[in-house]
Amino acid sequence: MNQREKFSSRLGFILISAGCAIGLGNVYRFPIITGAYGGGLFVLIYIAFLIILGLPVMCAELAVGRASQRSIASSFDALEKKGQKWHLMKYVGIAGNYLLMMFYTTIAGWMLLYFGKYLTGSITTIESIADLGTHFGETVSNVWLILGGTVFTILACFLVCSLGLQKGVERITKYMMMLLFLLIVGLAVYCCTLDGAVEGLKFYLIPSVDKIADSGIVTTISAAMGQSFFTLSTGIGSIAIFGSYIGKDRSLLGEAVTITTLDTFIALTSGLIIFPAYFTFTNGAALGESSASAKFLFTTLSSIFNTMPGGRLIGCLFFLFMIFAAYSTVIAVFENIMSFWLELTNLSRRKIAAINIVLLIVLALPAVFSVNIWSDITVLGLGFLDLEDKIVSNLLLPLGSIVYILFCTTRYGWGWDNFYSEVNTGNGLKLPRWIRPYMTFVLPVIVIAVMVLSFI
Repeated sequence: MNQREKFSSRLGFILISAGCAIGLGNVYRFPIITGAYGGGLFVLIYIAFLIILGLPVMCAELAVGRASQRSIASSFDALEKKGQKWHLMKYVGIAGNYLLMMFYTTIAGWMLLYFGKYLTGSITTIESIADLGTHFGETVSNVWLILGGTVFTILACFLVCSLGLQKGVERITKYMMMLLFLLIVGLAVYCCTLDGAVEGLKFYLIPSVDKIADSGIVTTISAAMGQSFFTLSTGIGSIAIFGSYIGKDRSLLGEAVTITTLDTFIALTSGLIIFPAYFTFTNGAALGESSASAKFLFTTLSSIFNTMPGGRLIGCLFFLFMIFAAYSTVIAVFENIMSFWLELTNLSRRKIAAINIVLLIVLALPAVFSVNIWSDITVLGLGFLDLEDKIVSNLLLPLGSIVYILFCTTRYGWGWDNFYSEVNTGNGLKLPRWIRPYMTFVLPVIVIAVMVLSFI
């Protein structure tokens, strides 16, 4: 196996790990369901679940990655005891990463196309939501256009990974994430100066018992629990790989808290863009969880951009921000895929990139075609794109998280003592010893509950 690379700085590790966690769904879906499920009260419930659910799972993934110095392709092999079968998890992880990229690269391509539409101004004359819905349908029905956006995304992101960890992944992602933060803060400041900003912020941030009563407390709690779990992308080794690239000078709980804080900051700040603009230009028309889909970006938000002063520039910057959010995740997962191959073969990064470019383009075709020429084909009532999303989000992520937790906390796996020593090595926040019963017995039950509720 090739000599393992390392991050050149802690900042690189933090920003790249946060980039992996910051996904498109988190950026646009979180603000909408926050408004639908009680505003500020939902945020508090969500943050509580991030602490009791998301952080322990992230710590487990990071610990396995750092202790093994491997990706999910061989990390369990390196740490498990003789005769154990934890290494079978590699197949779930590898499949999960490929399946995630099969549909995610397609959606990232949509963001690229809409950035181009605002850059050229070709979409700015369409103002009604209905007409924009028709335009979106025409866009995704264009097979070659959607395929082109997907192929460009795969080529660009594998090119970054082929340059190496420090020269490619770390360098490019650091600049991309810093620009992402500047864009989102700038857009939020601008949108908070709009006429309807106060009403929008009230809807978004002020706790509303009435909204929770309308939705039901159980539905609200399950929504917060599910969002807190899926937002961090834990369970398929996408976070563990970056643990394998860092040293032992910092404790892993502190690093997990920093990554989670950045992820939550982006999610919360996205609402400072969406709701002030929404209430200014739509008079606060009703929003619900049914609004929390990618189509919201291309219809409702585009309608807002196209009717506001300077909307072309704002739309251009917004979709540039969405590209950065999408590409930071794609590059992070591609790096994980790259690491599988580096550990299991003797191929160079460039050869691995070339092979996987062809492989991912072929694997992405069902998602590309599911919104046009294969739109009538469904499995369990879902098109290929939605089915792939459902399998990853509702099955593989929670299943993988359960495996990581049990592997780290039980004597039948790596074991609590080994995990506890690894996670607390270095300066920073320490995981308390009293949390062991919770992580061993309670946390797996919560994750299973999330998995079941997500299917229900």
